[in-house]
Amino acid sequence: MEQLHPYWRMEYIEAPRYPDSQRPFTDLPALNDDRTALIVHRRPHSYLLMNRFPYNAGHLLAIPFREVCELEELNPEERADLFEIVVYGKRLLTAALKPDGFNVGFNLGTAAGGSISHLHGHIVPRWNGDNNFMPVLGQTRTLPQSLEAMWERLTEVAPTLDA
Repeated sequence: MEQLHPYWRMEYIEAPRYPDSQRPFTDLPALNDDRTALIVHRRPHSYLLMNRFPYNAGHLLAIPFREVCELEELNPEERADLFEIVVYGKRLLTAALKPDGFNVGFNLGTAAGGSISHLHGHIVPRWNGDNNFMPVLGQTRTLPQSLEAMWERLTEVAPTLDA
C-alpha cells in the first residue's frame, strides 16, 4: 500500500478557529450578522453555514441551534428541522451551482473528523472531475470563488426556493 503524506494538514489542524471561541456554532448565529458569520439560511431549529475550510466551493454545514453532540440528543422536531435544512441546502446548491452530485453526511465525534464537539452535517457539492492532485502534491486547495462571493451567490438564490 502506498501512503500519501499531506503534511499541509497539520497547519490546518493547529490553526486558530474563527471566531476565537470554544462554541462557534452557537456564537456565530448570535452575532446577528449573517454575512459576517456566513450563514445562508435559518429555520426554527437549525441553520446553514458556509464552511470556512471547504472541501469544495459551496460546502455547507447544517447545524442545530441547540448545542448537542449526538443525533439522539435532538428531539423529533429538531431532527426533522435539521433534515429539512439539509434538503434545502442541497436544493440551494443545485439551483446556484448546478453540481453533478453531492456528498451529504455527519461526522459524529471528534475522532470522526468533527474537530468541534457539536453536531453538524456536511453538504458538499461535487462535479465530475473535481478531484485533482493539487491538495496532495501542490499543498494547495483550489476554490474557484471567494467565500464572500459564494455567500452573495447563495443568498441571491435562496429567496427563490420554497423553504
